[in-house]
Formats: sequence, C-alpha cells, structure tokens
Amino acid sequence: MTKRIIALPGDGIGKEIMDSALRILSEIMVQDSIDFDIQEYPFGGAGIDSEGDPLPEKTLKACQESDAILLGAIGGPKWDQAPKRPEQGLLGLRKALGLFANIRPISVPKAVIHLSPLKEENVKDVDFIVVRELTGGIYFGEKRLDEDQASDLCTYTKTEIQRIIRKAFEIARTRNKKVTSVDKANVLATSKLWRQTADEVAQEFPDCTLEHQLVDSAAMVMITRPKDFDVIVTENLFGDILSDEASVIPGSLGMMPSASHSESGPSLYEPIHGSAPDIAGQDIANPMSMILSAAMMLRQSFGMEETAQKIESACDQVMNAGVLTKDLGGNAGTREFTDAVLKELRS
Repeated sequence: MTKRIIALPGDGIGKEIMDSALRILSEIMVQDSIDFDIQEYPFGGAGIDSEGDPLPEKTLKACQESDAILLGAIGGPKWDQAPKRPEQGLLGLRKALGLFANIRPISVPKAVIHLSPLKEENVKDVDFIVVRELTGGIYFGEKRLDEDQASDLCTYTKTEIQRIIRKAFEIARTRNKKVTSVDKANVLATSKLWRQTADEVAQEFPDCTLEHQLVDSAAMVMITRPKDFDVIVTENLFGDILSDEASVIPGSLGMMPSASHSESGPSLYEPIHGSAPDIAGQDIANPMSMILSAAMMLRQSFGMEETAQKIESACDQVMNAGVLTKDLGGNAGTREFTDAVLKELRS
C-alpha cells in the first residue's frame, strides 16, 4: 500500500536538509520496493510568503490526510514583524493534529564523542529519551498582557497527564524499563496532580520502575550523570527546556531527530534545531538530523525497523570514516554528506 508523506521544508536550511532526507527515501523506495507518495507544501515563513499564513488551509488539510509528516525547519528574522509568526503555524499544527507526545532520543555517536562539552566518561554510552507533553500547560493556557502586569495560566487535566505518562511507560518497556517523571511538585499545583497521576499510571506497568525528580535537580543530573536516565517524561514547559539542554550533550544540534505523536492520527517528524538562516543556501548545514527524523518515521509510523536501522548505521559509518560537516569539525557539505550516506546504503 502506498504511504502518503507530506514534506514541509519550511524556511532557512529546511529545504536543503529536506532534499537530503527525500533523496534517502527515494533510495529506500528502490531497495525495499515500497511506494511513498511524497508531496511538498508551504509552511512557516514559506506559508506566510505564499499564502499569507504560516499554516495555510491546504497545508493543514494535506497533513490531516497523510500517513506521516516530515518538517524541515521554520522561522527567521524576515518574519519577526509579521502579524503571525512562523512558530504560530507549528503550534497550530500540533493542536490541530493532537500531537500531544514529543519524543527526543539522546545519544552520542562514537565518532563525535570528543565534541561533547561534557567529560567523555560522562557521555560515553549515553542513551535516553525525553518524552515531552506537547499540547497542554502554560503554552496553551490563557494569557494576559497589560502595561504593568502579565500572566500565563498553566492548566493540566488528569486525562492529559495520564496519556503522556502511559506513552513514556510504553517506550520504557522497549528499553530498560525505567521512567523518570520530572515536575515541581514542591511548589506547583499542576505538578502535584502530575506526580499523583504518574504514581497511579505506574500501577498499570508493574514490570517498570518509576522515580520522581524535581526539574531543577533533573537539570543538574542531566549534565553530571546523564547515564542515570532511560526515559524522562515531563510537562510542556519543562520538556521544552530539558530537551534543549539534553541536545547539547552530543556537541551539535545537527544530529538530533524528534517525533511528535497523536493518539490516532499522523505523526510529525523533525530535527530539533532551528532554520539557521545565517547559513542557508551555503551547502554547509548538517542533514543528519533530518535524515534520522526520516528513519524515525520509517520505524514508528510504518514499522520498518530494519530499514530505519540501516539508515542510522549508514550515518554512523559515514561519520566513522571521517566524513563530517562543519558543525562536527569537518569540511563535508550537505550534499557531500548525503552522497556518502547513499553510497553506504548501496554498498
């Protein structure tokens, strides 16, 4: 059966790295005799330029009818004064598709372990996942901005907490069966409900262990003892901050993919980095995060585990051979790195 994939290149380096991922998928179609119907649509700043909206109606409709979505990157100073910023399109897409669970795997490839800002003994064999609740909390609560006072309302329902905690335990069952729930239960009412609900959901997964950490403590442990973690689950704001903190452990944002899942609709796969407009069009962006996001899509949306592993292994082999982009201390361009991955896949 044909799988329909919507590609949203977005802005800045988004188109360059998306082209790399689509070249890899074209090779997979040949090798695995599978048919992907891949269609590109404007989104973010590109949506504003072409349709006057960061999430054009035709783009949203295509995403809703897809089997999976690949997103490059959005934003840039060009749209800082736009009535709607590119980032509003992403929030709107998450809400419209019910993308409540953001999954960010964190690991450090051996070829670039020396680039980590942390000591090698602390990052060697690091392998954990951050599960961030994505559609609730302070980002979506009622907002008020007056001349001399402002407020942002953080609200969570028990149902919202239950589904993200369950997602974390389901992932943990495929790994080391340990979940770390991060909150601020010593201060916040939402965190008190979060912790109570996490304890209740944990009873459904007796084969796994649950521990609680306050967010400030978790932030310190992530730097001093990152190997302590297996699966971290937390609310929207804390997850935004902690997942970005975790992303610096490998030494470059250019290698980090992510996935966002709904309860029943299509999932969204994207690099965690921004659009980097300062290097756009120069063929120096690292496409690995986009390629690995495509691999996550093959695994998590289409069940193509072996193919996903093959792509991930090819990226590792290319880096081990010394083909590194500028952010990793090398001289390979975006296209050169992609060519090397394709060569490895064909070998």
